This record gives sequence, C-alpha cells and structure tokens, in this order.
Amino acid sequence: MQVACHEISLAYRVRGKRLEALSDVSFRVAEHEFVCVLGPSGCGKTTLLKILAGLLQPQRGRVDFVGRPGNNPLTAMVFQDHGLFPWMTVLQNVTFGLEMRGVGRDEREGRAFPLLERAGLSRFTRNYPHELSIGMKQRAGLLRAFVTDPEVLLMDEPFASLDAQTKLVLQDELLRMLGDVPRPVVYVTHDIDEAILLGDRIIVLTARPGRVQGEFRVTFPRPRTLAVMHTPAFADLKGLIWRQLEEAVRSVARQ
Repeated sequence: MQVACHEISLAYRVRGKRLEALSDVSFRVAEHEFVCVLGPSGCGKTTLLKILAGLLQPQRGRVDFVGRPGNNPLTAMVFQDHGLFPWMTVLQNVTFGLEMRGVGRDEREGRAFPLLERAGLSRFTRNYPHELSIGMKQRAGLLRAFVTDPEVLLMDEPFASLDAQTKLVLQDELLRMLGDVPRPVVYVTHDIDEAILLGDRIIVLTARPGRVQGEFRVTFPRPRTLAVMHTPAFADLKGLIWRQLEEAVRSVARQ
C-alpha cells in the first residue's frame, strides 16, 4: 500500500482571522518507505499527520491509500507525549487499542508479550506509568502502536522530550522493530540528524503556510546503525538539508 497526498490545503480561523496551515502539499510514501517531514515550528507538520490519520479533513486536496480497498487503512499515531493512561498498567496500556477492537485477552497478551520482551519491559507489565522512567514510558507508547499491526505508522516527534542517550537508544530500537515488519511511516521531526538516521526520504516544508520546499533521498544502506552519523556523507547531506531549511527557521525566529 502507498500513501499519496494530493495538493493538501487547510486553514484555521483564529480570533476572526484566517490562518493558513498547509498549502498545496503533495507527496507520496511508497510501500515500506520511511518518510521524515522536516520544517520550522508552526509550519503544519502535526496538522498534516492529523489529516493522514483521518482526524482532520483538508479544505482542498485529498489523501489516497493506493492499493487498499475502501481508502480507510488502520493507522497508528505516536505522539511526543507517551499518552499512557495513569490508571492502567503497562500491559493494559500496550493492549488498550486491541481491547477497543474487540480482541480477546489471550490474543492481546500473546501479541504484546513478545514485543514487551524485546523492548525490555517484560518485567514491568504490572507497573503503572508513574513507576517508569521517561524512556520506558515512551517505549510502552511505541509498543501500543506496533501491537495493533497498523498499515500506516504516523509519528509526531516521539523522542523530542528524551535526553540524548535515551533518544539514540530508542531510535535504534525503532529501526529494529520496523526491520521486522516494514510498513509506510510518516515521521515528523525538527531534528536533521534524526531524519537522516531514520528516513529513506526527507521532505522539507517551508514556514507557514507549509509547502513542500524540497526532498532528499537518504541512500545509506539498511540495516542502519548509529555509526552512520559519523561518516562524511552524513555530514554532507546534513549541510545540504540545513541550507534549504535555514531561511524558513530564521523567518520563524524573527516573528
């Protein structure tokens, strides 16, 4: 299945004034492709994810899920905040989406436990979120998305609030999980390093209203490790992306 955005545009009404969030955004995500969306603050990246998830409807344009009957795929969205329910245990949080879909307890736990084991959370299934570190909470949030076996994975800066070391570990774990079961991914980030490490392709948006300013293909082979970040080719690509992104970032800073 492929994801195809055709001239997506959306504006909000804020204090009686029209505020354009996105303008004529078009791109495709191939089957099993990991696409990162980069852009300055307020350029409509999160709005774009909500449109892809069906939570918002664009005022112009459309989203097609090519190769899937009904154009209504199972999507999972991972946010910057882990979004765990504080009154539920780790296991209950991870399997919540399956329970809402009517999946029985045995099947829910049968699907969850291998993921929990691999993520190092199998000893914490009965713990509550307040008993976990920030990194462990974010792991649980990731597993809650993966356990539903989504056809499209949407990620909104899921590691932005983590310290540098934990962020690198979870980026590596995400790559390994996607290596087991690849699927289309749209990943929003402010971090150029993260986009290059994770993505197959990087889409750069302008300042608001967000438009596609450029695209970059990431050709480093997979499986990809953190060592690629220390290569000259990585630095060269980072420089190219920053030169395209810099003016948009500075224009937002001047506002």
